Amino acid sequence: QVQLVESGGGLVQPGGSLRLSCAASGSIFSINAMGWYRQAPGKERELVATITSGGSTNYLDSVKGRFTISRDNAKNTVYLQMHSLKPEDTAVYYCNANIRDRTWLRFAVYWGQGTQVTVSS
Repeated sequence: QVQLVESGGGLVQPGGSLRLSCAASGSIFSINAMGWYRQAPGKERELVATITSGGSTNYLDSVKGRFTISRDNAKNTVYLQMHSLKPEDTAVYYCNANIRDRTWLRFAVYWGQGTQVTVSS
């Protein structure tokens, strides 16, 4: 069984910063791409940032220059450092990872439970 557990969400004022973490655990053989998505009330889930196992990154245009995705492969953890937060960044943030399990050696996409980020004064 594989699990993704997120942490680091909360309430922050506009212009503030937060760092989200997502740790994968369980029967893991290897991890390919990892990423962060978000879903605001009444909106569809959107891709925020992704990072490959080699460290290549990709970002949603509206967060470029403000958010940074990184990963620690030894800890099976992905991070999202968020600066200059805006009210429109308010959403539930989900991490996601493409993981090959040890049992069947098959890749599957796993999701975290989500963590709320609220940007408000």
